[in-house]
Amino acid sequence: MKDQHKSGFVAIIGRPNVGKSTLLNQVIGQKIAIMSDKAQTTRNKIQGVYTTEGMQIVFLDTPGIHKPKSKLGSYMMKVAENTLDEVDAVLFLVDVVDGLGGGDRFIIERLKNVQTPVFLVLNKIDQVHPEALLPIITAYKDLYPFAEIVPISALQGNNVNTLLEQIGKYLQPGPQYYPSDQVTDYPEQFICAELIREKILHLTREEIPHSIAVAIENMKVEDNGIVTIGAVIYVERDSQKGIVIGKQGALLKEIGKQARRDIEALLGSKIFLEMWVKVKKDWRNREHVLKDLGFRHD
Repeated sequence: MKDQHKSGFVAIIGRPNVGKSTLLNQVIGQKIAIMSDKAQTTRNKIQGVYTTEGMQIVFLDTPGIHKPKSKLGSYMMKVAENTLDEVDAVLFLVDVVDGLGGGDRFIIERLKNVQTPVFLVLNKIDQVHPEALLPIITAYKDLYPFAEIVPISALQGNNVNTLLEQIGKYLQPGPQYYPSDQVTDYPEQFICAELIREKILHLTREEIPHSIAVAIENMKVEDNGIVTIGAVIYVERDSQKGIVIGKQGALLKEIGKQARRDIEALLGSKIFLEMWVKVKKDWRNREHVLKDLGFRHD
């Protein structure tokens, strides 16, 4: 008798910047979640879909769990915490280079209310000596009864297949929710906006990365096959607008050049990208603006 098809939903949680998006992109095999060395990169639940012949796992890459400092921060926390009640398994990703810290303890306290099996996933094992892992594992195990403990390198892909096999053991028989060739349920406009935001994160510093939102105003395939995209970059203050544009438009031009490369790879066609920078004062603390920009936690 043929094995039943299994499926389920899995949340990836962890402190900001431990490699959640890197893991998701590694599993899916292409970039759908943006990566940056800036904390709080992920703002929405990114659904990544991993499909094999007998199994489909829908991954939710949640915003990093942290103590919120703005309405946007509170929104992100609510998204992350709500996700834990909706899934079949939770991957708690930790950075073995940094080791156990206050941020991890903060998350573990919240995990104590969760009924879902929680995996401890130790990331960046390529950066430490194997002997260093045991005391790190012990420190985490003393705080929480993890269902599984799996060491990986999300960037290198080490042991990621083992992690997927372990997740498979916890999934129930279920349908294939998405077609085999679909890797996310987000529209292309959303991912294009995120790719532009990623380039801004890479090319700016200080308060700019946290003050940026990107919205795709229009996206159209022309008769010649070129996709024209109009994007608005929102900042919170006039001074930030000047920084993002740069001297004689140099920084905005570089953002566009780098984003165009990734978007063309995503869409598989040439694109014409137009970008405008606009000021929306203090948008991170304005409820209706957050909703307009697609931030929802209901």
